Amino acid sequence: MQDTEEDIANISDKASAVRAGLAGRSIVLVGLMGAGKSSVGRRLAQALDMPFVDADQEIERAAGRSIPEIFAEFGEPHFRDGERRVIARILAEGQQVLATGGGAMMSAETRECVRERGVSVWLRASFDVLMKRVRRRSNRPLLQTDDPEAVMKALIEERYPVYAQSDITVESRNVPHMVVVSEIIDALACHLDGATSPQPTRTEES
Repeated sequence: MQDTEEDIANISDKASAVRAGLAGRSIVLVGLMGAGKSSVGRRLAQALDMPFVDADQEIERAAGRSIPEIFAEFGEPHFRDGERRVIARILAEGQQVLATGGGAMMSAETRECVRERGVSVWLRASFDVLMKRVRRRSNRPLLQTDDPEAVMKALIEERYPVYAQSDITVESRNVPHMVVVSEIIDALACHLDGATSPQPTRTEES
């Protein structure tokens, strides 16, 4: 499903107010693998005229290895330590839209850094949506098991209560990306204006 110029124009009026309300803070997208943080994040950054940074790509650049290679060679604890340091560095570099990895917010230090320097947005997705999306790619180290569905369910149980502490929650589902972008901008406008953020929109999966 293609985004149109009209989609972008329809949300441009709120973009300046959101940027001003952020007061230099970043927008930090959180959620499980497959939630759409990178694809939505790029379009959100475009709509708000802000830089976009993908934390996983920055980790790979810093390590000179892919994330699967980091997991295989050094293990998850080493990856998480590097992830924490990279995210802290990114957030110190100024206002941007930052897509984090699925496990990033499990670090209390990272959560505190995000609270100080950003506004967190949880892209919440159902189990079925996540599995449909992650099956398209083979570079998910945590899912390289005989039962990826069981792993995903365990990750949902463990991580969703932490993600729920985010400033804003928006439902990620199979609709055009700009629909979700528009909902994020609406929620940001409400949050930054001191109002209660709207409840996540629930739409039938397409």
